[in-house]
Amino acid sequence: LVQMLQKAEFQTAGKKPGLQVWRIEKMDLALVPPELHGDFYTGDSYIVLKTTPAPSYNIHSWLGEKATQDERGCAAIFMTQLDTFLNGAPIQFTEFQNQESLTFLGYFRTGIKYKMGGVASGFRHVVTNEADVERLLRVKGRRRIRAIEMEMSWESFNKGDCFIIDLGAFIYHWSGSESNMFERLKTTELAVAIRDNERQGRAEVEMIEEGSEPEDVIKVLGPKPDLPPGGSDSDQHTDKQNKNLASLYLISDAAGSMTSTMVADKNPFKQDMLSNSECYILDNGGSNKIFVWKGSDANKDERSAALAAANQFIKDNNYSPNTQIQILPAGGETTLFKQFFFNWLDKDESTGPSKAYVMGRIANVTQIPFDASKLHSDDNMAAQHGMVDDGSGEVKIWRVEGGDKVPVDPSTYGQFYGGDCYLVLYSYNAGGREKHIIYTWQGNKCTKDELAASAFLTVQLDDSMGGAATQIRVTQGQEPPHLVSVFKANPLLVHLGGTSRVSGESKPGSKRLFHIRRSSTKATRAVEVSVAPTATSLNTNDVFVLKTPSSLFVWKGKGAMEEEQAAAEYVAGVLGGTATDVEETEEPADFWKALGGKKDYQTSLALQKTVKPPRLFGCSNKTGRLIAEEVPGEFTQMDLAPDDVMILDTWNQIYVWVGNDANETEKTGSSQIAEQYVESDPSGRTGVPIGTIKQGNEPLFFTGWFLAWDPDMWDQDLLKSIKERISKH
Repeated sequence: LVQMLQKAEFQTAGKKPGLQVWRIEKMDLALVPPELHGDFYTGDSYIVLKTTPAPSYNIHSWLGEKATQDERGCAAIFMTQLDTFLNGAPIQFTEFQNQESLTFLGYFRTGIKYKMGGVASGFRHVVTNEADVERLLRVKGRRRIRAIEMEMSWESFNKGDCFIIDLGAFIYHWSGSESNMFERLKTTELAVAIRDNERQGRAEVEMIEEGSEPEDVIKVLGPKPDLPPGGSDSDQHTDKQNKNLASLYLISDAAGSMTSTMVADKNPFKQDMLSNSECYILDNGGSNKIFVWKGSDANKDERSAALAAANQFIKDNNYSPNTQIQILPAGGETTLFKQFFFNWLDKDESTGPSKAYVMGRIANVTQIPFDASKLHSDDNMAAQHGMVDDGSGEVKIWRVEGGDKVPVDPSTYGQFYGGDCYLVLYSYNAGGREKHIIYTWQGNKCTKDELAASAFLTVQLDDSMGGAATQIRVTQGQEPPHLVSVFKANPLLVHLGGTSRVSGESKPGSKRLFHIRRSSTKATRAVEVSVAPTATSLNTNDVFVLKTPSSLFVWKGKGAMEEEQAAAEYVAGVLGGTATDVEETEEPADFWKALGGKKDYQTSLALQKTVKPPRLFGCSNKTGRLIAEEVPGEFTQMDLAPDDVMILDTWNQIYVWVGNDANETEKTGSSQIAEQYVESDPSGRTGVPIGTIKQGNEPLFFTGWFLAWDPDMWDQDLLKSIKERISKH
């Protein structure tokens, strides 16, 4: 069987980018036509292979809820064989009906359809133009679209959902009176996909409302009775509560049978816990997920037995048999896996899923060098670097004192003290319109009252300008690139503590060390390192300024830039005194003595930064806790629902997008939603800048994450324009 499969089925597997789907039929594999990708019989099992240009591979086994045990076992065998055929490079997923992974759902943008029956009942995947089809599909989900085949009866209907009444030559999209616009749009997309893929365009799509059913529908369903209300939203949501809910195990077959030994009982984990010569299980079973990580130098038997080990682990821990499994080769870690680690660093590779190609979100995320002259013509670059312009706009800064804001002396713009909070208003011109960003900078040593006042004053300042400003909360030490850039030639200078008020409450330390670094956006920061600095803080890539009561040193690392040296001279001028320039490896004894002696420090030249794929979530806190439902696949502007609050997580910055039709609780609580999101992040990230953006006032560093952003999209009636497009078909 294995040899036959390798000759017949596997020979075409992974040869070119795209999706391949096989159904298991009589313990063999049968290819599903591309037009029917996304259709799954609930009595069957499937193998799905996604290949990217890198190339890299994802293999999924999909198990229908009525599939037999033999078919399920066969799917596991075929997935392991296909992994072996592709030299162990793929990421492997097990998928269960109604519980599919985001990666899997992302392949089918118009949703997946569950069809009743299976191969045992004689149902086959055949592209048909037949006009006598009769089926009813209930469409569920605002983002994770699933169409479930139902009995063709009014008893299947309710007022809150959308349905597709498929009569072959006519495909009716029926909307309940309580359904919302977003669900209607998604249902229309699915109806059009059925027309184009299953009927080869030889069918008509018609949108109908509850109570206005045409004669054809009444003939099939009979007179319409009173329908039940939609009830509470039963769509599946993902509760982002993974924080400290995972554990890490080393797995071994050294004793002759597979055993597991706990390495860490809670996340976030450290990446160096994973040895390349071993295999591990990351247990997130409480959230219905198990990951197996295979080191590239691990025992061959352990690597090939990864799926069996995961299934045994699930059984031993009494987890649901429908627990999702991901099997990951070293270097092919998914975003979902990496989120459980603090500061995961990918290898600096030119190809493969860890750099140029990222599976499951944006198919091709490559780092784009910063060029200020192209900011308004390359919004993708603007987004990656967090820039709306080159920082040449107008800047005003206030310090929070008591419950009010006090203007800061312009000659000290760019200096921030850890004992203070500041409001930075940046105004710039975009497309002939004046736009504003309010940065709320919060020092690590400011009072709770000042923190609260800074939030209130930010809203007040925004309201005074019409409520259209983008608001970004900045924690000391986490300043985004654009804020750093607005101080022109001078670096952004962050004092560890103290205050810039006339009646300063604390004096700076007698020994101070400032770390100076220029970013990819050509903006420079100078940040005070710690209360008691030592030589371990040095870095060969950067410049440092060391101030003691009797001396002032400017230390230049071998990998430092000229611009960093110039910024150091500015910092030395602020601190006062005559600076002594010190080259790395030529340090005088007094320099090491001031740092408490010579010690090891970072001497590796900086690796190229890897771009982490952005993630988009629809959020709600109506239940009192954060529900964050991730948008699967490569998201688009259409995924921003005007009646929702959305979170765009770009790793280094988080943006809260507030739709115009979101409820008042979500609008006023949007900043709390973002804070809850960060707190529940299993990677342990802290201090990430959070921006609040209102629908219709999106800056470049937000819109650049979306392909072909249309600023006028929400000015039109989307349902009406879709109806017009359908009628022209």
